[in-house]
Amino acid sequence: MEASDPFAGYDMAESGRVEVASISGETPLADHLGATVLAVSEESVQDNGRIALEITFDSGRVRCETWSGDLRLSSK
Repeated sequence: MEASDPFAGYDMAESGRVEVASISGETPLADHLGATVLAVSEESVQDNGRIALEITFDSGRVRCETWSGDLRLSSK
């Protein structure tokens, strides 16, 4: 993972809008800047599709989940 300037957000029509902002120390991903991604796995539920994505770095793991349409990030 690397640090770079954020790009402009974009509209995904009925799927919503993507807003892009600079990373801060307040997100679980900030602890892994410069780390190597070792694995990515997903969790899914029949009829609902993907509900979680877990990224394993050489420095730890980050879980990305959706809850009522909101993206939730957590460290493990």
